[in-house]
Parts: sequence; C-alpha cells; structure tokens
Amino acid sequence: MLNRLDEQSPDALLALIKMHAADTRSDKIDLGVGVYRTDDGGTPVFAAIKRAEQQLVDEQDSKSYLGPEGDMGFVNALMPYVFGEDATMGGRIAGMQTPGGTGAVRLALALGQKAGMTKLHMGTPSWPNHAQIINDLALELVPFDHAKPDGTADLDAVLAAIRGAGPNEGILLHGCCHNPTGVDYSDEDWAAIGDAIAETGIFPIIDTAYHGLGHGLDEDVVGLRSVLAKVPEAFIAYSCDKNFGMYRDRVGAFYILSDGQETLNKAFSNANALARASWSMPPDHGAAAVRLILRDSELTQVWQDELEQMRDRMRLVREKLADAGVQGSVDMTPLGGQNGLFSVLPVSKEQVAQLRDDHGIYMAGSGRINIAGLTMGNIDKFIGAIAEVTAESKAAE
Repeated sequence: MLNRLDEQSPDALLALIKMHAADTRSDKIDLGVGVYRTDDGGTPVFAAIKRAEQQLVDEQDSKSYLGPEGDMGFVNALMPYVFGEDATMGGRIAGMQTPGGTGAVRLALALGQKAGMTKLHMGTPSWPNHAQIINDLALELVPFDHAKPDGTADLDAVLAAIRGAGPNEGILLHGCCHNPTGVDYSDEDWAAIGDAIAETGIFPIIDTAYHGLGHGLDEDVVGLRSVLAKVPEAFIAYSCDKNFGMYRDRVGAFYILSDGQETLNKAFSNANALARASWSMPPDHGAAAVRLILRDSELTQVWQDELEQMRDRMRLVREKLADAGVQGSVDMTPLGGQNGLFSVLPVSKEQVAQLRDDHGIYMAGSGRINIAGLTMGNIDKFIGAIAEVTAESKAAE
C-alpha cells in the first residue's frame, strides 16, 4: 500500500539548517531559522519562564488529563492582552488551548470548512505552512498581493479581495509582524479592512503569531481589535511560541468570536470535537508556565521587560539596515518601517546561493531573512555581502 505514495520534497528550511550546521566557517550567519536570537547569537529561555517552570516543579501535584480545551486558566489569562480590558468583548468570545499557533490555524481552517467555508483569500507571500494546511484541507486558496514592490502594504489589493468575495468565503490575515515580509497594515488600513469585511460578510481569520514583537503588546493588536469590533464573527489563532520563547513547547490558543451565545456554544463544541479528533489534548507544560506568569504581577513585568528588550534589539538592527540605504541593487530603506522577525530582500535564488557559497550567509531562497540573526558584530559583513553580490544586477540595469 505504501508504494502508492509519492515522494515529497524535503522542507527547504530544514535543509538550510543542516547546511548551516555543516559549514565550518567561524563567521557564518544564519538568517533562515525563524527564532529570536540575542546579540551574541543565542536563543535563551526567558527568565520569567525559568521562574514559572521552577514553580511548576515545586507546586504541580498532578499531570492528569485536562480535556481537549486544555488549560483554560492559560486561555483566560491571555485574553486581556489580546482583546483588551473587556476580555470577552461582552461575552462574544470563547477560546481553547492548542499545540502552538500552527494547531490554532489548523483548527480555525478545519472549523471554517465544517461551517461551509469553501474558499480562503490570503495575501502572498505568506508563511509557507499556511498554504500547506489549506491544501491539505482541500480548501480553494485565492491569493492576492500583500505587499507592494516598495515594501509597503497593498491595501487596494486586500480591499479588492474582500469586496470580490462571494458567500462561504474567508480571508486569512496576519495580526502583526507579517511573516515573511515584515509589512504590516497601518491603523487606518485596518479600519478600512474592518469596514470592508463588515460590508461584505467575508469570514475573517486572524493569525497572531508575533504579538509584542512589533511596537508593543497594545500597539500590535490595534488592528485585530478594530476588525473584531465591527464584525459579527471571526476566528483568532494565537501563538506564545515567539513572545514567550517557547518554540518547542508548542503553546497556542484558538478563539471564536460570535454575536450569538447559542452560535458561540455550537461553534465551540465543534472546535472541541475537531481538537479531540486531531490531537486529543494539547501539551500542558508551556501553557501552565505562561498562566503562572500572567497571574503574577512580578513575573508579568519580568516577561514584558524581556519582550521589550527583544523588540528594541530588532528595531536597532532594522534602523542600521535602513541607514545603509541602497546596497548594490537592494534598497534596504523600507526595512526600517517594517516589523517583527522577518523581511524579504529583492534577491534572486542565484544571489541567495552566492551569498551562501561565497560569504557563509544562509537565508531562504525567497529572500526572507530573520532580522534577529543579525547582530552588531555581523551586520556590516551582511551589508557588504549584499552590496557585492547584487552589484552586477544593478550594473546590468
């Protein structure tokens, strides 16, 4: 039976990780893996997480099952940070824990499909796994341009997609710190998007995987809150893997917004059933640690200070890249106005290969770079390599 299977292409990012690990050059630069790095290149465990984990070791008295909805203390403690002071938005929101943000996205799309969604509009480029999940569920993906060549958001394209959608269609939006472009919608853009969604009835699914890595915890969800205030229903996928540094612990949450309590209860029961059939119950440890942090004001402050340090470091890297201006054929100026871990450089696959072979700089073939992979010690080398490798294409122009 297994002979009927077709061989699948290996994940390009995993292959890049292996290539970087095998490179013996001491000055190699890893811009591929999507994790935060400090200025010395490490990805440490947050101090707040360490303290919460120790508290779990000391106080946790059981590892019995929690149920398919997971740690509801974690889910509820997170809600004010996502939705604001009225965390349930007047009782319109219900949530559950998921295995990372990926589990939340998968659950959102599967539940949307079960409710009758047949098409999903998505700005491209996007996180590659979005398309893989969409295809695996046999939903029809309808792409639109997310960003303009000048490195800003293409509001006209997203509004055209919304206004051109028919019944039983959804739209997938990044809440902040867009992966892979770093190009976010402005507050004014979000207001227009929310109005268009409300007018057309397209179903919004908002993936919020990098909350707090852009401008701040409140600033990064202005758009999400703006949309939710205008629409009768929505799904929100949320990840703590980045803003708590819990990548391998898979800490996520899925929220449902509905104007009707009966509809909300039905949707939540279906989400529970899908979760039960998919992963039965989510892993507890990471969510429990986050819950302890968010319930303790001192630990909350420690976490927020660490998050601010991450955000400030990435902003400094972006400012230095933007100050470099045009290097070869690449204008780095727009990177200063973008947000989060990622940006996409206008380089060809051949130039990406040359950067890797000649300079030990590892990045995705799409030109996506992890901003946090750059430090004050290697950024000048990176800028110089970009100038050198892309100079020929500039000359050809």
